[in-house]
Amino acid sequence: MNSQAQQNGPDKEIELIIGNSNSNFSGVTSTMLQLLSTQQKLINLRVMGKHHLPDESLNITFWQVAKLCKTPLASGRYRIFHARRVDEMIQALLLKHIFRAKIKIVFSSAAQRHRSGFTLWLTDRMDALLAMCNASASYLHRKPDAIIYHGVKTDVYTPPEDKATAWQALNILPESINKNKQGIAILGRVREQKGVHLFVRSCIELLDKYPDYTAVVVGSISASNENFVKGLQAEIDKAGLTERIIFGEQNFADIPKIFSALSLVVALSENEGFGLTILEAMSSEAAVLASEAGAWPEVVREGVDGYVVPVNDLPAVVEKMDLLLNDQEKLIQMGKNGRSRVLKHYSVQREAKQLVDFFRGLM
Repeated sequence: MNSQAQQNGPDKEIELIIGNSNSNFSGVTSTMLQLLSTQQKLINLRVMGKHHLPDESLNITFWQVAKLCKTPLASGRYRIFHARRVDEMIQALLLKHIFRAKIKIVFSSAAQRHRSGFTLWLTDRMDALLAMCNASASYLHRKPDAIIYHGVKTDVYTPPEDKATAWQALNILPESINKNKQGIAILGRVREQKGVHLFVRSCIELLDKYPDYTAVVVGSISASNENFVKGLQAEIDKAGLTERIIFGEQNFADIPKIFSALSLVVALSENEGFGLTILEAMSSEAAVLASEAGAWPEVVREGVDGYVVPVNDLPAVVEKMDLLLNDQEKLIQMGKNGRSRVLKHYSVQREAKQLVDFFRGLM
């Protein structure tokens, strides 16, 4: 057991239970994990589900929660159960109404879509509702109790001393390929919904004009998307850019290092819950080009940190990418602007404090 787990040991009352029901690593999982170490310093917590936990001593089972929460805290206050998924709302309601757990249930909604009738029924039974941005709040059928934006670990997603040196040092590309001086990339699962085709086709249009850049698609390719990738690879080969536009899958642990080495990060999803990619890029001093999905239009200052384009608009992507790559000094300054913005408004420390303050008020 590490020192932090010892601090949160049995001598202190557990105040917060965090849902962790999905074995697949997702954006929700990433958000929870980034917050965890900071929240631990502010409130005694456990996580219901051991999936991807860096410290399994923080895990608590459903039955342990049911037993623990039969009585309130010594102060008489109720514990908080923080749910981020539909099945976690169900688990929390079972604990509360079947096992009589003395808990207050908080549901965080990042989705930008209208919910099904059953989900609305569950949401109406939450003690409090949080939205992650104004866009997600607009899809809720009731006003959220608070809007708390996500944050990122600014001590993990950091800028390098020199982008070109950091880019050359990456092992993301085969040794036989000349990486040129700078890198641009799109990161995430490789599929059409993420706008990978828009990135690739924009690079095909522009890279002959900008010989100093290599473009990389970083992310896993599922079997169902292999034909999609083969089609894009054929377009790349036909354009004679096989060594300039590369597909590469990387370990999750390497992602901060990749962000740090990039001059421009592109995110072109059709839809997002929140989308940490842009914040991670900005924290790493990369300029950004994003679609009007997730919280990105609320985060990115147009012409200051980068640009935002309409969803599925290839001409707009080409236009803004051309504008970004054409002015090296401005591209560098945009990266610096983004880092300053994240430090001021979107750190994980700020998010953790706002959440814990909200929880304590509800308790």
